Amino acid sequence: MRLPARRLLPATALTAASALLTGCFSGTPAEGDGDGRRIRVAMMQPPRSGLSPLSDDAFKLSRWSTAETLVKLDADGDAEPALATKWTQSGRSWTFRIRDGVTFHDGTKLDAEAVVRSLTRAATASPKPRILDGVDLTAEAHGDTVTVTTADEDPLVPQRLSSPQLSILAAKAYRGKTVNPVGAGTGPFELVSVDGTSAATLDRYDAYWGGRAKSPGIAVKFVPDGTARAAALRSGEADIVEAVPVSQAALLDEDLITEVPMPRTNTLYLNTSDGPFKDASLRAAAREAVDAESIVKGVYEGRADVAHGLLGPALPWAAELRRPVSHAKAGRPAGRTVTIGTFTDRAELPEVAAALQQQLQKAGFKVKLVVREYANIESDALAGRFDAFILSRATVLDSGDPAAYLYSDFASDGSFNISQLADPAVDKALKKAGETESGEARRKAVVAAEAAVLATDAAVPMLHERVIQGDAAAVRGAAHDPRERELVTADTYVK
Repeated sequence: MRLPARRLLPATALTAASALLTGCFSGTPAEGDGDGRRIRVAMMQPPRSGLSPLSDDAFKLSRWSTAETLVKLDADGDAEPALATKWTQSGRSWTFRIRDGVTFHDGTKLDAEAVVRSLTRAATASPKPRILDGVDLTAEAHGDTVTVTTADEDPLVPQRLSSPQLSILAAKAYRGKTVNPVGAGTGPFELVSVDGTSAATLDRYDAYWGGRAKSPGIAVKFVPDGTARAAALRSGEADIVEAVPVSQAALLDEDLITEVPMPRTNTLYLNTSDGPFKDASLRAAAREAVDAESIVKGVYEGRADVAHGLLGPALPWAAELRRPVSHAKAGRPAGRTVTIGTFTDRAELPEVAAALQQQLQKAGFKVKLVVREYANIESDALAGRFDAFILSRATVLDSGDPAAYLYSDFASDGSFNISQLADPAVDKALKKAGETESGEARRKAVVAAEAAVLATDAAVPMLHERVIQGDAAAVRGAAHDPRERELVTADTYVK
């Protein structure tokens, strides 16, 4: 779809950007490095927990390449070596060999004891990092290896250990009740200072085990206002901009933005236990009434992907393995009234709800909408008080694996089962997916579980969202990561 002609940003937006960014980015070139200047990054959300890796702030540390984990994930979500070079499984235990020659930014050596300290702090935290919800994990050092044991046999332990929330930090990070990552990582960039919720500075760490970074450092500014972030890119105040809003993307030179498919699906959940959609034929009628393409064009201005399943293009293997699904025959709505809920926190969802209301009414339903802030509507959605609910849902959680999402949303005892689905065939498929070891076999089992869910019409996937990233023309090597774990790497620099 061709986008509208570019429009100049209003002067007020440029002024706002300059006011927000000037000061942090001024004077950031590193004198004497001979490698250009620092990379100026405008990020969307300020730290919420003092950049503690035990919180969602961990993803900032990962995106700045300052904190690292034992393993990382490839494009398919399989585990690859990072601070651990290899691993083996024996029942409930996994043994990881720790990479030699790695030092923390304070000069101390990475060893098995340091790994155990970080993992134990995470496993005993309250609350635990999200990746360890429901997981009892212990770690023990044995020479140059660490043995990680879980209460139940878990084929996803390596993937779990890839979560930025389980980053390995130096001992200095754990003095006191909080975890302070300043000067405590192992990545190519050292976090040297944090200015509250406004800015952060990172220097290149020349002793990095993976080789010297191409940039002398990173200057970070937290800019929650999307218009200001977009204006900063256009005005040259920032080199890399996180999360350009859809409404601002058309105002920028197309060469400066990259749209990255996100593992996030906008789905219409249908209540299978009560109300009109207890009838499978009416669920089928609703599915056939949904015109996702018009929603993508009208609401998302073409900057999203029409869904052909619950798992989207951020997981390319899903489309390769997917097969046609058989559905129930569509019935006649005959004026049945349905109530659809959604929330205001994601700006596009009320517009999606209005579009769906028209589509379902055209098919013969009568539709009422209930739109509130998410905090005020989640409990009603989970209790099944709506006939349908529109949700933008992450389809891979911190392990990079979609089985947990599918189980949470569609298993009989799933903790986020908005569809109130209780289907033995779905439960069987989900159980098999969760128990299958990682790799091709698990991916096939996950797609089979997706097919079992789709066959019930308990969920109608509509579209997959994209994140829009802005890179200045002089930027080289910026990461475009659908999982939002990488942004500035050792290979990123400003020409």
